[in-house]
Amino acid sequence: MLITPGKLLAQINNPEDLKKLDQAQLVQLCDELRHFIIDNVSVYGGHFGASLGVVEMTVALHYVFNTPKDQLVWDVGHQAYGHKILTGRRDIFHTNRYYKGISGFPKRSESEYDAFGVGHSSTSVSAALGMATASKYLGDEMKQHIAVIGDGALTGGMAFEALNHAGVSDTNLLIVLNDNCMSIDPNVGALKDYLTDITTSKTYNRLKDDVWNLLGKLSHFGKNAQEIVSKVENGIKSTLLSQSNLFESLNLRYFGPVDGHDVDHLVAVLRDLKDIKGPKILHCVTIKGKGYGPAEKGNATTWHAPGTFDKISGEIYKKVHETPQAPKYQDVFGHTLVELAKLNDKIIGITPAMPSGSSMNIMMKEMPDRAFDVGIAEQHAVTFSAGLATQGLVPFCNIYSSFMQRAYDQVVHDVCIQNLPVNFCLDRAGFAGADGPTHHGAYDIAYFRCIPNMIVSAPMNEEELRNLMFTAQLPRKEKAFSIRYPRGQGVMPNWRTAFQKIEIGKGRKIRDGVGIAILTFGHIGNYAVEACERLENQDIYPAHFDLRFAKPLDEEMLHEVFTSFNKVITIEDGCIQGGIGSAVLEFMADHNYSAEVKRLGIPDEIIEHGEQIDLHRDSGFDAQGIIEAVKALHVAARAEV
Repeated sequence: MLITPGKLLAQINNPEDLKKLDQAQLVQLCDELRHFIIDNVSVYGGHFGASLGVVEMTVALHYVFNTPKDQLVWDVGHQAYGHKILTGRRDIFHTNRYYKGISGFPKRSESEYDAFGVGHSSTSVSAALGMATASKYLGDEMKQHIAVIGDGALTGGMAFEALNHAGVSDTNLLIVLNDNCMSIDPNVGALKDYLTDITTSKTYNRLKDDVWNLLGKLSHFGKNAQEIVSKVENGIKSTLLSQSNLFESLNLRYFGPVDGHDVDHLVAVLRDLKDIKGPKILHCVTIKGKGYGPAEKGNATTWHAPGTFDKISGEIYKKVHETPQAPKYQDVFGHTLVELAKLNDKIIGITPAMPSGSSMNIMMKEMPDRAFDVGIAEQHAVTFSAGLATQGLVPFCNIYSSFMQRAYDQVVHDVCIQNLPVNFCLDRAGFAGADGPTHHGAYDIAYFRCIPNMIVSAPMNEEELRNLMFTAQLPRKEKAFSIRYPRGQGVMPNWRTAFQKIEIGKGRKIRDGVGIAILTFGHIGNYAVEACERLENQDIYPAHFDLRFAKPLDEEMLHEVFTSFNKVITIEDGCIQGGIGSAVLEFMADHNYSAEVKRLGIPDEIIEHGEQIDLHRDSGFDAQGIIEAVKALHVAARAEV
């Protein structure tokens, strides 16, 4: 079912077409663009509230600036649906986030209008500043550089680093702050309160009206415009001695706050700011989910990415199952953490801005004094956890695998060098699905396995996750403990099993076999169980071992494997380079074993978005891929005989 665009939107194939419209038509275009997004996401799914909140901003930016020559960077990419639709992807927008379709985020290889690839947050100011600095160096004084950053993304430390640099850069940079008090979950911290103070300050709002009235007349001042703006700024600073402005303190000209849904005013403001040289920030106040009642009035977290829904009633469609279903791993984590916290009063939960995505919100609701959302600040989350551990508490720091990459130095320097017992729960390990390569948790096995004082584990099912968490909270004075698990459902509908301690570094044999041994790590081992059952019908009987730990390895079990089998397959939903297969090869070499080892895992390439099963199949480690690998080794073994 293809969605038909409105009359004006149907004419817009690129921003040049947009510029042909009279400004008076922009309100209607915004209405059509908003409804096109609602119609598409209600049918095909995807991110929702963030893009609805920036419809007017998107139209105004492309109407005023000369994209793609002028560089427009979105942060984060959840905001960019309208941008994609206006820049040549309207007719294929229904493929958004689908296997082989367009990406859900801006992507340089997809369009010249996507100036910078995003997926993780807080990168836009750095990227746009780099572009602006390059333009200055190359002598292109007229080129514009715009970073659109959500207020949630502004909590990331990298954004502050970039703001600090931008203030002394003398570059042609405009930072548009999209202030809606939301990222995925409600924003937290002092910055949120500060922005609220600005938007509600009577003094600021009275003065900013005068500023905008003056800016509306800038075109009449010609060369003197810069001098007049400086006088207005100085007047604001002298009047507001009792209320400092964070952005002004960083030497960024601050304009706002303005209504981010008034497209006519935004166009006028952006035209004036376009003529003001140097780094500046425009503070736009918006509503996430603007223009769709259920999203505006309902739970903003739910409407961040609601799935498919009835656009008339707002009812979100949910799958109905006749039989009990296995829970999501994230929910097993969330409920288990609360269970353990009731048994151990030293347990503390930490997440960087993903309480609902990680299910830390369960503990935050039940034990608000023992669970912390620290904002989009993975580095801080790790070192904050390290500080807790120095005082004898038991931190469970839950970070998506791909987001943990942003805090790698802190894991090394602040946790492992100091040998602190911090527990890391890595959600979304392996393929993340429709979010694509920016969110795939492909590398954590390799990047954690190489760090001293780090335990690296993965459960094959929900019971194993509970037991690994139980083991991790037992008293120990050293070593970080990481537990990785995938996005999505497990395999055990009846998952609330009694806790049992797991011996660290101890794997388990799933089934005996002959000729070939399969070694798996984590949830992906369930594919091997299915493969072994199907291979029985072909009189092929591989053995299956669940390693459980990538570090320390179960050397006793590996000695058994390499003394009994000369054909071995390793399987992991992580990168092949440096992963569990590499660990097994290292063991084999260190102990002078000789065997043919086939490694299955994520290949050495960037894997695009798609359903997990499709990506597993393409990478060759779904059940059928395992069967084919076993049969190839089986044929080779028979040929040797």
